[in-house]
Amino acid sequence: MCTHSPACPAAAAPDREAARIVATHPEQGWSLLCNGVLVFDDTGDLLPDGQVVAPHRPVAVLA
Repeated sequence: MCTHSPACPAAAAPDREAARIVATHPEQGWSLLCNGVLVFDDTGDLLPDGQVVAPHRPVAVLA
């Protein structure tokens, strides 16, 4: 899907969220990346093959 040079990370790559945004709907809480990944405001992802990536928020460490 990506036509950028250099190409954006593939949907299966660990850095997939670094791809460029091609459509955004902040009122609905999601953005579509050029690699076909839907990124949600809660930090979850939906990959082009239908695989769901659970929200992956950082966890605070209390000392």
